[in-house]
Amino acid sequence: MKKLLAAVLATTALTGAAQAQDITEFRLGILGGENAQDRVASNSCFADKLAEALGVEVKIFTPADYNGVMQGLLGGTIDAAWMGASSYAGTYIADAEAVEPVLVKQNLDGSIGYYSVGFARKDSGVTSLDDLKGKNFGFGDPNSTSGYLIPSIEIAEAGYPMVPGEFFGDVVFTGGHEQTIVAVNNGDVDAGVTWADGLGEWEDGYNSGALRKAVDAGLVDMNDFVQIWQSNIIPEGPFVLRKALPQDVKDMVTEITANLWEEDADCAYGVAAGDAKDFIPVDHDTYASIVAARLAKSN
Repeated sequence: MKKLLAAVLATTALTGAAQAQDITEFRLGILGGENAQDRVASNSCFADKLAEALGVEVKIFTPADYNGVMQGLLGGTIDAAWMGASSYAGTYIADAEAVEPVLVKQNLDGSIGYYSVGFARKDSGVTSLDDLKGKNFGFGDPNSTSGYLIPSIEIAEAGYPMVPGEFFGDVVFTGGHEQTIVAVNNGDVDAGVTWADGLGEWEDGYNSGALRKAVDAGLVDMNDFVQIWQSNIIPEGPFVLRKALPQDVKDMVTEITANLWEEDADCAYGVAAGDAKDFIPVDHDTYASIVAARLAKSN
């Protein structure tokens, strides 16, 4: 696959112009989870590479929540996005022909999984879910896999019901991963969940994930936090393309993205929210269990 891009560029001098005849712009959606300014900063280099290859303007869209990206893909106003597994599943359930997953982040150990991680302030005295009786628990976004879907299922199955007042004093949505981290850090909620690859050191926020992004941004010191829970492994969310795009455009965007770690590791670090090994091919079958979990949750 990765040899295709070089071959295309070597044999077609007017690649950009050819693409511009098919599309007039390309629209990249970035899921919520951190503030819009940081989302743009982390992905602007990626957008620039796409613009150069496609020969059209690439616009970055940063909706306030996950649903904004989902609706953009469903409505045709967003052409591509890195999605969470649950937001992809929700988009697929709404319209199975809307998008196709093409790539997934591969971790440094070769895996394509990550975890929902429960955490609290170290000075709160909370060291496990048992310590949260009567206390407030924070989820991120209703369409987040690690920030809601999986922990809401697995924590409830472990004997801690999600109905406010039954065990937790309250269960709230903060708005996203960064918001959850800040809310726990500020004491607005007693504990919350976010995502991490589970590799590397806790003090660094692991190798990649929302905690790593928060550490890199100087928002938190991981020494102030303690991990209190971890989910079963979750498949990393896919990079998806709108199916209705011209095939040559889809091929070009896939190739550029697949080559990002080899061509520009600093840019790839921002796109991947931390260290990773590569972006590798993926298909819908990887997310069948998440589709099933989301359907079960809605019934």
